[in-house]
Amino acid sequence: MNKNEIIREAKTCVLLFALVCLLSLAFPFFVTFVAENTMPYQAHGSLIYINGTLVGSELIGQNFSSPGYFHSRPSAVDYNGSNSGGSNLGPTSAKLMEEVRQRVEKVRQENNLSANATVPADLVLASGSGLDPDISPASALLQVQRVAKVRGLSESKVKTLVEERIEGLQFGLFGQERVNVLKLNIALDELARGSKR
Repeated sequence: MNKNEIIREAKTCVLLFALVCLLSLAFPFFVTFVAENTMPYQAHGSLIYINGTLVGSELIGQNFSSPGYFHSRPSAVDYNGSNSGGSNLGPTSAKLMEEVRQRVEKVRQENNLSANATVPADLVLASGSGLDPDISPASALLQVQRVAKVRGLSESKVKTLVEERIEGLQFGLFGQERVNVLKLNIALDELARGSKR
C-alpha cells in the first residue's frame, strides 16, 4: 500500500466514524422528537396525576398493603423503580419455597380463604423486573370480597369495577388479560367517594 492509498483509507475511516457519531446522536433526538409529538403521555412515563398530584406511573408497580386496596404482585426490589430485577432464586431454592409458602398463607388469611384454597401465582411470585404493575383478573377477583367489606361497598359493585378494568391481549395477540392495580385502586377510591354522596 502506498502513501496515497493509506491517506485515502484513513479519510474513509474518519468519515465513516464521523457519520456513525452523527447518527448515534441524531437517532435518539429523532425518536424523542417523534415520541414527544405523537404520544406525549407515554413519552413522559405514563404518569398519573390526581388533582395535580403525581400518584404514580401506570407502568411501575406499587406496594398497596392496606386491606381496603387491591394488592400488587410481590416485588424482589421493594418496588424501587431505579433498581428493577428479580430475586434470582430458582425453583429448587428452599428460601424461595419458604417465601412463597408464607405469601400463600398471607393471601389466604387476608382474603378469608380456606387453608387449601388455590392462590393465583402472580399474587405470590415476583415478576422478573419486580415492578410489574398488573395482576391477573383472577388475582383481582380473589380480593373483591375483602376490599368490598373493608370499604363498605357491595361485592357486585367492586366485582364490576374489576371486570370493567380488565385489559385484553396486546394487539389482540400478545400477553394475557391483566388488570392495572394503580388504575383499579384509583377507580376504587372514586367509587367509594361516589357512594358516600
